[in-house]
Amino acid sequence: MALYCCCLILLAFTWHTSAYGPDQRAQKKGDIILGGLFPIHFGVAAKDQDLKSRPESVECIRYNFRGFRWLQAMIFAIEEINSSPALLPNMTLGYRIFDTCNTVSKALEATLSFVAQNKIDSLNLDEFCNCSQHIPSTIAVVGATGSGISTAVANLLGLFYIPQVSYASSSRLLSNKNQFKSFLRTIPNDEHQATAMADIIEYFRWNWVGTIAADDDYGRPGIEKFREEAEERDICIDFSELISQYSDEEEIQQVVEVIQNSTAKVIVVFSSGPDLEPLIKEIVRRNITGRIWLASEAWASSSLIAMPEYFHVVGGTIGFGLKAGQIPGFREFLQKVHPRKSAHNGFAKEFWEETFNCHLQEGAKGPLPMDTFLRGQEEGGGRISNSSTVFRPLCTGDENISSVETPYMDYTHLRISYNVYLAVYSIAHALQDIYTCLPGRGLFTNGSCADIKKVEAWQVLKHLRHLNFTNNMGEQVTFDECGDLVGNYSIINWHLSPEDGSIVFKEVGYYNVYAKKGERLFINEKKILWSGFSREVPFSNCSRVCLEGTRKGIIEGKPTCCFECVKCPDGEYSDEIDASACDKCPDDFWSSENHTSCIAKEIEFLSWTEPFGIALTLFAVLGIFLTAFVLGVFIKFRNTPIVKATNRELSYLLLFSLLCCFSSSLFFIGEPQDWTCRLRQPAFGISFVLCISCILVKTNRVLLVFEAKIPTSFHRKWWGLNLQFLLVFLCTFVQIVICVIWLYTAPPSSYRNHELEDEIIFITCHEGSLMALGFLIGYTCLLAAICFFFAFKSRKLPENFNEAKFITFSMLIFFIVWISFIPAYASTYGKFVSAVEVIAILAASFGLLACIFFNKVYIILFKPSRNTIEEVRCSTAAHAFKPQQQPRCKQVIFGSGTVTFSLSFDEPQKSAAAHRNSSHQNSLESQKSNDTLTRHQALLPLQCGEPDSELTAQETGLQGPVGGDRQPEAEDPEEMSPALVVSNSRSFVISGGGSTVTENILHS
Repeated sequence: MALYCCCLILLAFTWHTSAYGPDQRAQKKGDIILGGLFPIHFGVAAKDQDLKSRPESVECIRYNFRGFRWLQAMIFAIEEINSSPALLPNMTLGYRIFDTCNTVSKALEATLSFVAQNKIDSLNLDEFCNCSQHIPSTIAVVGATGSGISTAVANLLGLFYIPQVSYASSSRLLSNKNQFKSFLRTIPNDEHQATAMADIIEYFRWNWVGTIAADDDYGRPGIEKFREEAEERDICIDFSELISQYSDEEEIQQVVEVIQNSTAKVIVVFSSGPDLEPLIKEIVRRNITGRIWLASEAWASSSLIAMPEYFHVVGGTIGFGLKAGQIPGFREFLQKVHPRKSAHNGFAKEFWEETFNCHLQEGAKGPLPMDTFLRGQEEGGGRISNSSTVFRPLCTGDENISSVETPYMDYTHLRISYNVYLAVYSIAHALQDIYTCLPGRGLFTNGSCADIKKVEAWQVLKHLRHLNFTNNMGEQVTFDECGDLVGNYSIINWHLSPEDGSIVFKEVGYYNVYAKKGERLFINEKKILWSGFSREVPFSNCSRVCLEGTRKGIIEGKPTCCFECVKCPDGEYSDEIDASACDKCPDDFWSSENHTSCIAKEIEFLSWTEPFGIALTLFAVLGIFLTAFVLGVFIKFRNTPIVKATNRELSYLLLFSLLCCFSSSLFFIGEPQDWTCRLRQPAFGISFVLCISCILVKTNRVLLVFEAKIPTSFHRKWWGLNLQFLLVFLCTFVQIVICVIWLYTAPPSSYRNHELEDEIIFITCHEGSLMALGFLIGYTCLLAAICFFFAFKSRKLPENFNEAKFITFSMLIFFIVWISFIPAYASTYGKFVSAVEVIAILAASFGLLACIFFNKVYIILFKPSRNTIEEVRCSTAAHAFKPQQQPRCKQVIFGSGTVTFSLSFDEPQKSAAAHRNSSHQNSLESQKSNDTLTRHQALLPLQCGEPDSELTAQETGLQGPVGGDRQPEAEDPEEMSPALVVSNSRSFVISGGGSTVTENILHS
């Protein structure tokens, strides 16, 4: 049974080998064999397999010079290792390299060769057959190129844990170690490349792009990662298309139509050169220019696309290139290639024919004669195909490889070639670790080591995962947990060479994946030529740039990148173009007129320097001056009857309170501070309460005196100054208590109000508690109402005692002012709140000052004749009579030490009968008038009984002459009090100091 299985496997292997033939591989024996997969051709010929006969292997077409150079890099590295005494001494590396033809089917065909050989070795059939031609199993594979091909190969090799080190497969899907257990690579994965593409687009402020991707495991994951990065950067994708080198013409034309009709000028392409070539050809045919191509590393330097005839379409392409490496001696090795000298390289013959467009006869040793069978020319590519039959000259074998310009000899930037070189050396260093392993320090069970002579693929994979060595450029090489080798990218720009017209790849920047985010990308814009000739950065945005002072506004139904420019609202600004949102200005700032910056807000309060503040200050100072003037007048004329009759001491206190009222208004002017805010309302409230309390006590006292009976000593005691001041203090103390409670519980403070007006900061006082302010003003108004009541009730009393009508009028002014103040205070804001209160204080203060004192000052200064005791007593006496009998002073004579005081009463002439009928009534009225006058008599000594206020006959010298005789002056002050006696015979006598005046009422 074992023998039967052996035969089956050998048959399969024999068929597999014959399918490839000697010319379809590069092979060399060695102690350890490395496998290789390279795209020597770009594709396979389309062939309809109708299955009428045995299917034949498809033919590879379109020669890839770069692929052959990569193959040469692997052979060069193996030969260099074999000749090195330090690396794997006494060991020889061999190789088996196959052409993948850039297709999965061919790659899997070659991979089966590796797997079958390993399976034969695992059966240990040496005892059953003679294996003299036995080739050792492949312990590692270098390749493949495309990510899609590597995905298929990795799935197969992973079943047998054969390590696969790719030099060009960058798909991020291959980092999944659960699926691809044995895959490693010397190229960075596309995750960094997609991020770098998005960073470039963001760098040039593009936000409207199109994407094209190869429909394979390389293009789809790469463009998906790019979409994720673009979304994070607010980059919109106008279109997204998938392509393939096997797409039919109709599909290609549909993609071209999308590109032509799109407004996106930047196109991101994740594809290989062969997959992109059909699309570029159609774009060139339609002459669609003005596009900026952003190329992934798979086609950024592809010889299929970077052709001079395509430059007007793809010129200025920005692409990613792998970091170039240096391979000493590789240039000379490339130049030594020759079909007759490369016995182990079955691809050299076709390379020579394709390079010199000639035909080499098989088996010939020297120059060959002309042959009619020549290789075909590649369709559309100018290169020879194995399937076409056109005439070719025979190759002489003496051709000079350096005389022909092909991608094979382009060794200026060795990127993929160096990755191949590095992959071979990675496997060699893993084998070196096995070779030098010491028992007890190995990676396997109990620290054991693998046997280098019987090494197996899975053991090499183990050492590759723990690999760490320094390459020829002095860089540390190690694979991460995903089997990836992190590296940087060079950013290249496609220029047209002025020397030979070929396309050159100019390095214009780099992308450092090790740097922190935001500092990874560097671009030298001065080196970039857009579309091959322009220095101006192209525009690829859905909408035009929004200038400073505006922001991007969303347009309904369109992507976020399509927007309209909206001016920033007041209070916000934007100082950059294409701002997504406007920034708010700080609290103390406001946006400028063009909304590009913030300027400091205007600070506003009731200032001393503004006209309104100056006017209010002048009025307050005027009030203080007038009040001080009135106080000075009252002090100077303190002993005159007018001053004495108005209760002199209370008048002083009243004037002092008015001074405080006027002064308190000044606390409302100027920049509010915490201390001024806490002082101004209490100062205003206490000052007004003190003022109104004085008026209230003064008015109430006189009213009580005039309504009382004959004053007694009890009245004199409690109606004195002490009681008056006590009442004033008690009324004021209540207001003080309100203010203290207010300041303790919710003290006012200065407040910067930003909400009233956008461009102005109002510095005002925050009252702390509006309820407390209401109590303060309410209590003041309550006292004013009581005062108004008493003033109104005493409006008919003598003017010299209570000025009732003036006080009533002043209280009316007070109420009008403060009733008007409430709605005005509530409806104003900012500095006008303080102005309204100042106006109310000044108006009420001026009303009180003018109504109560201006009339008296006028009499004192301009009517001194009315500032006499006779006028005072005349007014008092007149109050004792009814309106129908108004007294009238007839004569006032000032003599030396005596005053003659006469009263007469005008009475209309009536008939004698009428006089007799009314005599009884007059007698009753005279009796009533007698009582009233007696109270007035009592008032005068009481009112003037205090020091410096006593009004006596001694002071006035009041005498009543009778018959022209003069009476002696009285000596006793008690006898100086005047007495008013009214007789029943309609005559009365005013006696003063023992003198009398008698006047009979005359009848007509």
